[in-house]
Amino acid sequence: MPGKLSVIIPVYNEENTVREILEKVLAVKIDKEVIVVDDGSTDSTAGILRGIAHPDLKVFIKDKNQGKASAVRCGIGMAGGDYILIQDADMEYDPGDYGKLMEPLIKGEAGAVYGDRFPMGAKNMFFKQWLANRVLTVLTNLLFASGIKDMETCYKVIPLGLVRSLNLEEERFDIEAEVSAKLLKRKIKIANVPIRYKGRSYKEGKKIGFGDALSAVRILLKYRFFRNF
Repeated sequence: MPGKLSVIIPVYNEENTVREILEKVLAVKIDKEVIVVDDGSTDSTAGILRGIAHPDLKVFIKDKNQGKASAVRCGIGMAGGDYILIQDADMEYDPGDYGKLMEPLIKGEAGAVYGDRFPMGAKNMFFKQWLANRVLTVLTNLLFASGIKDMETCYKVIPLGLVRSLNLEEERFDIEAEVSAKLLKRKIKIANVPIRYKGRSYKEGKKIGFGDALSAVRILLKYRFFRNF
């Protein structure tokens, strides 16, 4: 039987897109709950969220910004579904892909699912971003003898009990590398599913940068060689 999906949306200063992405997420015809964690936004994001009411929607407003990973952990703590999926609050990822991302888990073919942005073109992805993603994915596969296609993808679908057992602790965007390292160290089978992606520019609000890629390398090495959990 299909399980319930907890969609966790960490938000920071996304007044231009948060309403539209919520409309798209809430319109997806699957059994779900949507948990939005505002990470101390300084624009009108929190006000917009307070004005949206829906039976499938939970909103939590944090007093100060503590990073994406902190917001995700907050959402995981509030989740009540069978699986969690992380959704960015911009328009880069398409919620219409939820159904196919769930399939390998529902069929028992994998223990987690990663959305792969590259087979369908990864539209508008900067070359530096593309290169960093490729390098980090190759490094992950070399370190953990795995076959991940897109390690830094936002769309990761994981059983709730499993993700809670990972005891996530890193900050900012380091959560992508931490989750991957901990799943692979446990030998969890990860399925790769092609997804749609259309990147945005820094002028439009993109936040991840080169320093985050270097931090991801540190996290991968940390959990491969120096840290058990």
